[in-house]
Amino acid sequence: MNLFNLSGEVALVTGAGSGIGQAIAIGLAQAGADVACFGHDSRGGLEETAGRIEALGRRSLALTGTVTSEADLSAAISRIEKQLGPLTIAVNNAGIGGSDPAETMPVEKWDRIYDVNVKGVFLSCQAEARVMLARKKGSIINIASISGSIVNRDLTQAHYNSSKAAVIHLSKSLAMEWSRRGVRVNVVSPGYTLTPMNQGERNKVFAAGTPMGRLAEPEEMVGPTVFLASRASSFVTGLDVIVDGGFVCW
Repeated sequence: MNLFNLSGEVALVTGAGSGIGQAIAIGLAQAGADVACFGHDSRGGLEETAGRIEALGRRSLALTGTVTSEADLSAAISRIEKQLGPLTIAVNNAGIGGSDPAETMPVEKWDRIYDVNVKGVFLSCQAEARVMLARKKGSIINIASISGSIVNRDLTQAHYNSSKAAVIHLSKSLAMEWSRRGVRVNVVSPGYTLTPMNQGERNKVFAAGTPMGRLAEPEEMVGPTVFLASRASSFVTGLDVIVDGGFVCW
């Protein structure tokens, strides 16, 4: 359907070197977009993602930087606009995890989680919106987690859980600020997903606690993201789309 066609669109995906970010970057290209891949290391996964996008007949860039640096983000967007065209879609996926008991958690670990997961998302949105607002056109999708809505059983993640809750509320706040200026901001909150950051024996526990009886594949985040990036969601902003196999229902 043309409603979901992203031909002529230019997208940026942060944390595109592996897992959910890689799957979404490739999925946006499959829907027709040219896609820039942003990450802290251009080798390995980031270059692989860009190569797979180009194999689909779409244009791509592999851009190195960190989402905690205003300069890196500004330089990346400037290069995207010069080489690919006006940025119209942004998926802010870069993030880190962690598990530390609250009563003994070093403040450095708290700060690191918030630096990447919250400050990094804000700076990304800010840099992206500056070019989008000028043209009154753009869709920003922030990748949060069900951990922003529920507390993970038997995991000590006060820093991670609260950072993802912050991403959700930040996104709603930005959606309202920019709602009449042509830029939509939404969230995709994955449930337990088979990614390099989520491996090990606990996957059996996560699967057992999911009504659908399994973990998600990274590619299962593509459909919701394409929906939020496309004209199919032209009247949707400030929404948190939970993609979790029913986990938060229990």
